[in-house]
Amino acid sequence: MTQSETGTGDVLPVPAGRSGCPINMTTELLGDKWSMVVLRDIIFSGNRRFRELLTKSVEGIASNILAARLSKLTEAGLLTRHDDPSHRQKVDYRLTEAAIQLVPLIAHMGAWGARWLPTTPELSIRAQLLAEGGPPMWERFMDELRGSHLHGTAMPDDGVLAELTRAHARVRAASDGSGGT
Repeated sequence: MTQSETGTGDVLPVPAGRSGCPINMTTELLGDKWSMVVLRDIIFSGNRRFRELLTKSVEGIASNILAARLSKLTEAGLLTRHDDPSHRQKVDYRLTEAAIQLVPLIAHMGAWGARWLPTTPELSIRAQLLAEGGPPMWERFMDELRGSHLHGTAMPDDGVLAELTRAHARVRAASDGSGGT
């Protein structure tokens, strides 16, 4: 669906790419080593602050790389920065509608990776559940993210993110041998 078909006319503020091909342009924006990982962490962890994203990254992103990617994603219109009035140095990063609409792409990437790459069960379970849930689950998840990131409401305790988080915790506990809840 093109911009004219969606009726939005909104275009992200990114430089012109090597071509006008949508696959090329998307790859130029998101195809570096860390941008999708940062978006993944914000989408699935609920972490929105620099320190949380830095210390809770499974891949161990370096602070200078994280700062650069947060800046890039903000400048591109995928994240917004919100200063915390209680602390001068704390910034809350929130997804924009454009970033929220990456959920189906992330679901497909996760399903493909779980199918074709040597992944671990605990890090694959969310991709598996999103693939099984398909578009209806993706729409519910995007609605939850819109509420949280665009409108400031809390993520629901019985929502998609909560379901994915519980499944991840169960698989992690089982792989640790603790049985978990």
